[in-house]
Amino acid sequence: MRLILLTLFTLIAFAANSVLVRSALASEAIGPAAFGAVRLASGAVILLALTLITRERRALFPAGSVVSGAALLVYVVGFSYAYLWLDTGTGALILFGGVQVTMFAGALMAGEKMPRARWLGAGLAMLGLALLFGPNSGRPDVFGAALMAVAAVGWGVYSLRGRAVKRPLAASASTFLLATPLAAALLLVFPDGVGISPSGVGLAVASGAIASGLGYALWYTVLPQISSSMAAVLQLSVPIIALAGGMLLLSEPLTQSFLMAAPLIVVGVLVAIRR
Repeated sequence: MRLILLTLFTLIAFAANSVLVRSALASEAIGPAAFGAVRLASGAVILLALTLITRERRALFPAGSVVSGAALLVYVVGFSYAYLWLDTGTGALILFGGVQVTMFAGALMAGEKMPRARWLGAGLAMLGLALLFGPNSGRPDVFGAALMAVAAVGWGVYSLRGRAVKRPLAASASTFLLATPLAAALLLVFPDGVGISPSGVGLAVASGAIASGLGYALWYTVLPQISSSMAAVLQLSVPIIALAGGMLLLSEPLTQSFLMAAPLIVVGVLVAIRR
């Protein structure tokens, strides 16, 4: 039950991130580079504080944290910039489809055995995503799609590396601390053409400190306890949670495609994770 609750919380945190990013960029309260920098910096602050409180500072910067930090930076930057050219549905389809492909490939390369039910469930969930986003997304912008695909690979690599983490809090703090200076440098070299408002900073801080910082630390706690392929399939439920949050918090309309796709994705995930 503890594992189920932690997993559910992390998936909700991922969905909350999507809602916060969409809200900030759509209202032009902040630009993508500034949002990414504030997001990473606020996550680094909260995670470092918790690491010091729990006296895990000696576990900071474990072996391989540079690679994980680079993967996190690629995800955050690619994700933020991609939504300048993509609509929400197309971006989510590319992101979570790419994450599943990356993590399934990593699982196969590691010799992980995947039952037929997991392949079937993953296929059903992907079909649900295609049904949800495909008909209405149109032809995506090539540059935006490429950025989101790169972000998907970054997040997939970040998640795969999390399976070997022994101290999730310190490892998460390390990746955020390493990625933050590079994100700040990107903002200085390529400043946004949009002003930074207090509401935009607030949304970025909420995304970084809570949905990203705490959410990713919990994700690193969950990952060693589940297989890579199961982690990939579970994340396919995030678009449904995000769209539900958008309907409740951003007054986005309830569509017929959502009503058709949601049960298919839920059933696919349940089939994939059954014992």
